[in-house]
Amino acid sequence: MKLLLTSAGISNTSIHNALVELMGKPVAEANALFVPTGLYGVANGGNVARRVICGTLGDPYCDMGWKSLGLLELSALQTLRQSHWLSALQQADALLVGGGDCQYLTYWMQQSGLADLLPSLLQKIVYVGLSAGSMIMTTYGTTYGNHTLPQESKKSLGFVDIAIHPHLDYHAFPQNSMENLEQLAATLSMPSYLIDDQTALKIIDGEIEVITEGNWKLVELM
Repeated sequence: MKLLLTSAGISNTSIHNALVELMGKPVAEANALFVPTGLYGVANGGNVARRVICGTLGDPYCDMGWKSLGLLELSALQTLRQSHWLSALQQADALLVGGGDCQYLTYWMQQSGLADLLPSLLQKIVYVGLSAGSMIMTTYGTTYGNHTLPQESKKSLGFVDIAIHPHLDYHAFPQNSMENLEQLAATLSMPSYLIDDQTALKIIDGEIEVITEGNWKLVELM
């Protein structure tokens, strides 16, 4: 399984190079699919998704010169024949899973059937998470609660037994100070990676490598 779990996208040369290495080809020769579903759980989510796709919000992600870019809307897949959308996935080099609400994104990953397909798909395709899109691959997720899902719905898929706390020391999220995130990490039952927007985790079959041009910290279990 090949994962590139970012805080904010392909924000620097080191993360870009890690992506190219995982794909085995330059971005300009690679096909990508973008999953916007988790963004609907945040305020003005539809417009946020549009801006991420157009490249007018955040770091490079969708708008970074892909050979082709398609959309994979998870909430629509349950009513479509699997053959209609699975072929596009199988032809992709990268699955770009956007941020937003972990609980909402996890729910539709499961309901669409994509969660069950990921272990086999990710032997070939690179999973590139952004914020919540990264967190759901771990055993820890969060929620904004802007939806009507049952409270007990899962907030992550648990493919990697760690927690990721993105946007470390980011001005728009004052609650994400190093001190606050360290206190949160101390309450969890798994190792926590506190990462800023210049940091990502490259994971190949469970082996974790920190890719960074910024600041991060690993809080391990006592």
